[in-house]
Amino acid sequence: MAKTEKKPSASPASSKPTAAPRVADKDAPLKEDIRLLGRLLGNVLRDQEGEDVFQVVETVRQTAVRFRRESEADSGAELDRLLKKLTREQTISVVRAFSYFSHLANIAEDQHHNRRRRAHLLAGSAPNRGSMAHALAQLDDAGVSGTEVRKFFREALIAPVLTAHPTEVQRKSILDAEREIARLLAERDLPLTPREKMRNEELLHARIATLWQTRMLRYSRLTVADEIENALSYYRITFLRELPALYEDIETEIASHYPQRGAASREFPAFLQMGSWIGGDRDGNPNVNAATMRHALVRQSTAIFDFYLDEVHALGAELSISTLLVPASPELLALANSSPDRSDHRNDEPYRRALIGMYARLASTARTLGASHVVRQEVGMAEPYASAAAFCADLDVVVASLRGHHGAALIKPRLACLKRAAEAFGFHLATLDMRQSSDVHERVLAELFARAGVEPDYAGLPEERRLELLLSELGKPQLLHSPYLDYSEETQSELQVLRAAREIRQRYGERAIRHYIISHTETVSDLVEVLLLQKETGLLRFDPARRGGPASAELLVIPLFETIPDLRRAAEIMRDFMALPAVRPLIEAHGDLQEVMLGYSDSNKDGGFLTSNWELYKAETQLVELFGEIGIRLRLFHGRGGTVGRGGGPSYDAILAQPAGTVNGQIRLTEQGEIIASKFSNPEIGRRNLELLVAATLEASLMPPATHEKELRRLSGFEAVMEALSERAYRAYRNLVYETPGFTDYFFAATPIAEIAELNIGSRPASRKASRRIEDLRAIPWGFSWGQCRLLLPGWYGFGSAVQSWLEESPSSREKSRRTNMLRQMLKEWPFFATLLSNMDMVLAKTDLAVASRYAELVPDKKLRRQIFGRLMEEYQRTLECLSLITGTRERLAANPLLARSIKNRFPYLDPLNHLQVELIKRHRAAAQAGRELDERVRRGIHLSINGIAAGLRNSG
Repeated sequence: MAKTEKKPSASPASSKPTAAPRVADKDAPLKEDIRLLGRLLGNVLRDQEGEDVFQVVETVRQTAVRFRRESEADSGAELDRLLKKLTREQTISVVRAFSYFSHLANIAEDQHHNRRRRAHLLAGSAPNRGSMAHALAQLDDAGVSGTEVRKFFREALIAPVLTAHPTEVQRKSILDAEREIARLLAERDLPLTPREKMRNEELLHARIATLWQTRMLRYSRLTVADEIENALSYYRITFLRELPALYEDIETEIASHYPQRGAASREFPAFLQMGSWIGGDRDGNPNVNAATMRHALVRQSTAIFDFYLDEVHALGAELSISTLLVPASPELLALANSSPDRSDHRNDEPYRRALIGMYARLASTARTLGASHVVRQEVGMAEPYASAAAFCADLDVVVASLRGHHGAALIKPRLACLKRAAEAFGFHLATLDMRQSSDVHERVLAELFARAGVEPDYAGLPEERRLELLLSELGKPQLLHSPYLDYSEETQSELQVLRAAREIRQRYGERAIRHYIISHTETVSDLVEVLLLQKETGLLRFDPARRGGPASAELLVIPLFETIPDLRRAAEIMRDFMALPAVRPLIEAHGDLQEVMLGYSDSNKDGGFLTSNWELYKAETQLVELFGEIGIRLRLFHGRGGTVGRGGGPSYDAILAQPAGTVNGQIRLTEQGEIIASKFSNPEIGRRNLELLVAATLEASLMPPATHEKELRRLSGFEAVMEALSERAYRAYRNLVYETPGFTDYFFAATPIAEIAELNIGSRPASRKASRRIEDLRAIPWGFSWGQCRLLLPGWYGFGSAVQSWLEESPSSREKSRRTNMLRQMLKEWPFFATLLSNMDMVLAKTDLAVASRYAELVPDKKLRRQIFGRLMEEYQRTLECLSLITGTRERLAANPLLARSIKNRFPYLDPLNHLQVELIKRHRAAAQAGRELDERVRRGIHLSINGIAAGLRNSG
């Protein structure tokens, strides 16, 4: 930050008057908002907890700010002493105050992003990166035609997939209150009278008071049903309206950029669709079964029908068009005449009668598909719609009649978005993915084979014999399963899940469930096993005219390659799988398309940040070559998490950094944990994030790749350097995490992993097995724990060792200089490497060794503590030095000053939370070790601090 720029007095307890913003300071409104929210939070603190508690919080704040600004050791010691003296009640109040300030600061920053974007649009500035306007301009400059762009949208599938993971630590009640605060804050940008402004501030005060009096944590573990409801709240806030509206924006932008003569319609198919894992992801979650899948679809369907019913009801009120004044099409008149509405008052209002009839059919359909109640009673009974396509057809009749009778202007306000919503969401809302681990499929089939008398020891067979047996059974119409035999609970549950999938597809449409993802795919048999299980449950179809095997499988079988060894074998496994005679017809039945999922989280935990990214890049490149060679379309499903260590970071840059040919208009990617709230809890920001996703996919698919021999040689050189760096980073990371004696003990002591496992923040256990092995720990709590202690190790460890050893093996200073210049050239010219360093730069900006050292004090073995933390410090310094050598600056986030300021301004309010968390963990563990009864207030304080730190870091899970 420039020396002339003062940091805002952004206090959770500050009551200082707001200073007038400088006109030239673009961030002045943000600072003003943060001051306002901090002042109001301070007033609430005074009102609710009293002046003494307010003064304690204010003293902690001032000491933390002084420590950060002046880097004084005395200030740090004073902060430590101050926090240790707090009573348990004061501790809870301080933790809550700083936690809520983190949440309020996030709201203010989101509002500022919206404000700045609007300012750019109003000023007529050049389109921002990530906008459709920018993407189309880039393509135009590259010589891409409008025909190619339209073809892209006709064939594309872009699908963000929401997943539930134990890094989303906010309750829905908190999210609801925060959304209202965001709305009120946005309202302050409007011209308000003094009375209106005073009323706005009163309402803000009231909402912050509501936050203070609302329980931040859950007292009982979150269920799958709770996770489903939490996800549905984002549809009501953002997706139901913003996604259809984005379609309209994109079509308008393309029509403006590439005018098309004589086109009957400029509309595209539903290329942007939503997906979900919530209720269908069974991998390591014993709480997900056939019942949760059915429940998920009932709740999803109810949510979309509530939306349709509201919109059709509103349209009925709006389209008061009389045939005494304007004619209607014969099809619209027929729709009106089929309506149960027989009121004489609407004889000349066919649109209203038609919509009343459509409402009745929707209400009937909703009840048929499980909705428990319809708010507005329909006029009369009507037949339910057989499918979402039938509902869309009725909407098309209304649209065509309006367009053909001087009513085109009446389509856009509501009807166009409703039609788009119906095409994108159907009656299912979001495609529910199924996921299970390959070892479960193996156990189920082993039992089926044994009970059928086919093979007593399937699990003990070598891979070649397994495949032979699986393919043999796949070609037979007979089933292994018998209704007259008893099976284990696991086998029965897995078969019931697949039967439920078949039933759901029949009830809600084929898009309701389309994908079956196999975790830990290590062999071809892992894929064929799921095909055989589909056959056992009626999801595999045989063509009587065709001999030798099945003709189609309803669910697309998708391998998930997660670990480093699995990624290295991915292309080989897919080549062998797709070469099977029984498999190729199944792929053809899916439009000659095969999806492959890549796991960012486990590959990082397995091999470290640098190697994970590089092995993912190589696997994608090899898959593209393979699929191109055999003439099958590839769709990659990116299992990205929130933190950089799990594939996080800006989606736009990540997609553009993909190897050439890996996108091609087909992409699915997960949105997880607190990232869902960060991206989609504000409608305007949600719309922007969806646009970023579409624009990046468009650019990555259509921008011409490098074809010049010189460019290809240069890329080959870059890749050779990455291979060398990856090998060194892998050794450094594996040596620390898996080969250093006592590292596991250090991790479990120096991070709040045990306390995170206790949090009621997800339905899934933190570990796949009841062990302390890093291998068995889920990657999500692994990364989340390192974020809490401010080390964020999964996002940088190994990079420094890799670069330093590669440079130092140079035989001369000249060669070392050449290698350094090569790294700088890679940063400048290779999007993959630039994105890698940019993400690591952000992680390093959030890393704090001084705070992390406090967590290291939780390790009881002093020798182990010194040894491990010493290595972490050395690698951290090496990484900083190597990054600075490549970028040419020691300043973190020099290319993103707004984010840099945001992070720096948060530190004084995160520090007390970290220090208090350490103190509370000490008390909690000491009580447990002594066998004393655990203090619920201490436990609650730990959990509150976890919430506040996660909110302050934002992408930490």
